[in-house]
Amino acid sequence: MDLYEYQARDLFEQHGVPVLAGMVASTPDEAAKAAEQLGGLVVVKAQVKTGGRGKAGGVKLAHNPEEAKQAAEAILGMDIKGHTVHRVLVASGADIAEEYYFSILLDRSERRYLAMCSTEGGMEIEQLAVERPEALARVPVNPLVGIDEEKAREITAQAGFSPDVAEHVIPAIQRLWDVYKGEDATLVEVNPLVKTADGTIIALDGKVTLDNNAAFRHPDHAGFVDKATEDPLEARAAELGLNYVKLSGEVGVIGNGAGLVMSTLDVVAYAGEQYGVGPANFLDIGGGASAEVMSNGLSVILSDEEVRSVLVNVFGGITSCDEVARGIVGALELLGEEATKPIVVRLDGNSVEEGLAILRQAQHPLVSVIATMDEAAAEAARLAGKGA
Repeated sequence: MDLYEYQARDLFEQHGVPVLAGMVASTPDEAAKAAEQLGGLVVVKAQVKTGGRGKAGGVKLAHNPEEAKQAAEAILGMDIKGHTVHRVLVASGADIAEEYYFSILLDRSERRYLAMCSTEGGMEIEQLAVERPEALARVPVNPLVGIDEEKAREITAQAGFSPDVAEHVIPAIQRLWDVYKGEDATLVEVNPLVKTADGTIIALDGKVTLDNNAAFRHPDHAGFVDKATEDPLEARAAELGLNYVKLSGEVGVIGNGAGLVMSTLDVVAYAGEQYGVGPANFLDIGGGASAEVMSNGLSVILSDEEVRSVLVNVFGGITSCDEVARGIVGALELLGEEATKPIVVRLDGNSVEEGLAILRQAQHPLVSVIATMDEAAAEAARLAGKGA
């Protein structure tokens, strides 16, 4: 789960990372009030989960409450890379002397943590990594040790900090590691990490991505979910424990195993080209899905108004095809007259004959069984195109 900047700022503060005072506002009047309370120069920043806010006009300076109100009026409702701005962060200004970059992330390719640091912050780090890779230090971090003082010194040394500046940056890096470890994050990024005119180190901006697999250890993380922008189908699927992602097509897709589902999406996209349709979702029911899980998944997809047909593509390994078939029949019984969309089923593997027998016995008019994945995808695409 990606956090908004103001949420990252609050986490930083909880873990002792130096940050500026800030307040969240969802109306221009609230922004003016925040600026009045903070006093002096403030920065009004769009709160969206994407980069490029400054270039899009989503970050503005304000010297007084009236300017803060005007800035909020300009920013609220703005579209930034497909994200609508619903709130702004009004933060105290800073007398910036130097800008740095620091991040900790999960390096999946190397199966380790990676700290990245540069004395050249403020610019897009991807651009710096391409144009001047030598300016970006990449330091592996042992998960069992983390970033202690010794590792922090190694990071600042490789990044090229002068010894006097490094002494101030090292504690901030250690506190940012506390955020990463303590909150079970997969990314903690500060760009820029700044030194002010008086030598103070401050995290001026922040990005945090939390590992949803660790949510059971952090019940307070549920408060970070933005209900106003959350897709209702994705929210419902999450409550049911389903691995579901809403897409923009018309063919609902259910499979078991992320690899099979991704392959199914590709096949549906290819088959749908001639009908002007595509996959409507990613839904992985997992390797040991029960009839209940299958039923829940089908119910979520059939409730999507954009869906015109559904493709169930299951290869029985741990998952038993007869359980999948029972889930399909059970879901249709529960939905009753609400189920009106055709369902194409392709089953193979463990207990496939038993599963096919269950579907034949049910003889549901919406369900058709196809032998191969390519043929099933083509039929699902055709049915979706027909229902346009």
